[in-house]
Amino acid sequence: MSELLEITTMKSRDLLQYIDRNLFIGKVIVLYGTRRAGKTTLVQHIMDKHSTLSTKYFNCEDLITQQQLGTTNSEALYNVLGKHDLVIMDEAQYIEKIGLTLKIINDTYPHIQIIATGSSSFDIANKLGEPLVGRSRNFTLYPFSLKELNYDFIKLDSNLDNILRFGLYPTVVEKTEEEAKEELMNLLNGYLYKDILELEGIKHSKTLIELLKALSLQVGNEVSYSELANKLGISVNTVIRYIDLFEKCFIIFTLSAFSRNLRNEVGIKSKKIYFYDLGVRNVIINNFSPLDMRNDVGALWENFCIVELIKKKANSRLFTNNYFWRTYSQQEVDFIEEYDGKLHAYEFKYNEKAKVKIPKIFTETYDASVEVVNRSNYYRFLL
Repeated sequence: MSELLEITTMKSRDLLQYIDRNLFIGKVIVLYGTRRAGKTTLVQHIMDKHSTLSTKYFNCEDLITQQQLGTTNSEALYNVLGKHDLVIMDEAQYIEKIGLTLKIINDTYPHIQIIATGSSSFDIANKLGEPLVGRSRNFTLYPFSLKELNYDFIKLDSNLDNILRFGLYPTVVEKTEEEAKEELMNLLNGYLYKDILELEGIKHSKTLIELLKALSLQVGNEVSYSELANKLGISVNTVIRYIDLFEKCFIIFTLSAFSRNLRNEVGIKSKKIYFYDLGVRNVIINNFSPLDMRNDVGALWENFCIVELIKKKANSRLFTNNYFWRTYSQQEVDFIEEYDGKLHAYEFKYNEKAKVKIPKIFTETYDASVEVVNRSNYYRFLL
C-alpha cells in the first residue's frame, strides 16, 4: 500500500513563533484546536525549547489533576505550581471554574507562565469568560497547512489528490491509505462525536450525526436551516444549535454572504458550510474514492482552497473577515477575504481548463479583482 505522505521528522508549526513571542509578558496563553490537531505536541516543543526553566505538564482529563487544580485557593495552587516557571494545562476545560483558577494564578503569581489548551472552543471559552479579559492571548491550532508540510512542489503536487481524500491531520498524513481510514474513523467516533455529545448533555446522537452527514453533502452550496429541520424532523432552533456546536468543536465553519450595495445580492443571512478537514468530511460520508471516480471533486477543491487560505492567514496572525458573494440571478464569487480595508476575491476550479466567468458587476461595484485558483496554480495562493 502506498503512503499518503512521508513525514520522517516532526513538522514545525507556524504558530510556534507567535506563541513564543507572547510568553512571559504576564498573559495566559490559550491554545484552542480540535483533538489530534497537534496541541500536545506543540506545547511539548515549547517545553523542550525552554528546558532550562522549571516546567510542569498537567493532563486535565486526569481526576487527580482536576482535584489539584480545581480550586480558587491561592495557597493551595501555589503548593502545586509555585516552584514552576512554565505550566501546561492540557485540555483545561475539564477543570472546574478554570477561568477563576487562571485569573488567580495570573494575578497572584505572575512569574508563572500558563499555557492552557482546549479542544472545544466554546466550552473552555465559556469557562474562561470574564475572568481572563485582558489577561490572555488566544491562538487556534488547525490540522497541518500545506506550508507546514514543507514539501517541494513536485512532492506536494504528487500527493495533492490524496490530501483531498484524507485531509491533513498530523496522525493521518503519516499513514498508509488503510491506516489513514482507520485513524479518521477513530478520530470521528472516539473524539469528535464524544466531545459534541458530552457538551450540554446532548442525548439525540442519531439526529446529530444525520445532520452532520447532511451538511457533508452540501459543501459549497447554500444551506437552508428550515430544509434541514424538515428533513430531520427537528426544529430550526435545534439545527442552529447543533451547527453552532459543530463549529465550536472545530469540525465545520460557516461563511455568510457579502452584501453591501446591490439590491440583487443575497442577504447576509445566507450561509455556506465547509469542513476544517476533508478527511473528516469524507469519513462522515464514508467516501474515500479516488478523485476520478467521484462527482464531488468541485466541492472538495473549493473546501480545500478556502480552508487553506484560512489556515494561511490565521497561522500568520492576519485576521480577516471571510464571505462568499452571490446574486439572485446566480452570479457568484466563491470566497472573499476582507482585510486592510480591501476585498480579496477568489474563484476555485479543480480543472485548469474549466471556463470561469467573473461577475463584472462585482468587480466594478467593489473595485476588486478575482483570482482563479486551479490545479495548476494553487501553490501561488495557498503556500
